[in-house]
Amino acid sequence: MVVTGGGDGIGAMVVRRLASEGWSVCVADIDETSATAIAADLTDRGHRVIGVGADVSCEADVERIGEVAETELGALSGWINNAGNTSPSMLLKMEVDAFDSVLAVHARGSFLGVREAARRMVRSESGGAIINVTSSAGLGGTVGQINYASAKGAIIAMTKSAAKELGRYNIRVNAVAPSASTEMTRTIMTNEKFAKTYLSRIALGRFAEADEMSATFSFLLSDDAGYMTGQVLSIDGGTYMVS
Repeated sequence: MVVTGGGDGIGAMVVRRLASEGWSVCVADIDETSATAIAADLTDRGHRVIGVGADVSCEADVERIGEVAETELGALSGWINNAGNTSPSMLLKMEVDAFDSVLAVHARGSFLGVREAARRMVRSESGGAIINVTSSAGLGGTVGQINYASAKGAIIAMTKSAAKELGRYNIRVNAVAPSASTEMTRTIMTNEKFAKTYLSRIALGRFAEADEMSATFSFLLSDDAGYMTGQVLSIDGGTYMVS
């Protein structure tokens, strides 16, 4: 199992959940210190977890993640593309570099992860499950982050296309659109004006904590989701409802 962006936030909570359920996990993060720290902590608790420093927008790094994970932990049966970044700006002021940098991590990084996981799963003939992390921004757009929304929208289309291609190999590909308190959302949630605006859009009337997201990832990796592929599950308290 590989979890990119697993060094903190939602990724770290998912890593801890999966380790507790008996998964062997490779934590990949651009912050190698964070990746190795969570791996060391979980290893001390009796779990099989390794940490790898990697930039998911770099093809060689993603290939290295796959190689290290299989060498150290065995054949891959799961891969979660969770790594992300932000560079907010209103459209009229956004620089091309800000657009490209976000697309590189989210869209290109998820593509490289899906491809690397699929190649290894097909080779081993064992099937598996791939989860991409998208956002309500990719479903309905957002203000001030057209780069982020574009990347997350691309991930949704990527998920559906990959699911159609890989189903014949018994590889399921789904997406999760989470919404929780993390470093990436801290500005919104700690700013009184922003927080009030966002809370008004959440049916449950509260922000979620990162650890509330992990159960959905666990489900999608399990046999209970064995007939589910090409789907997008939102964990956002009812912010964005799709009929």
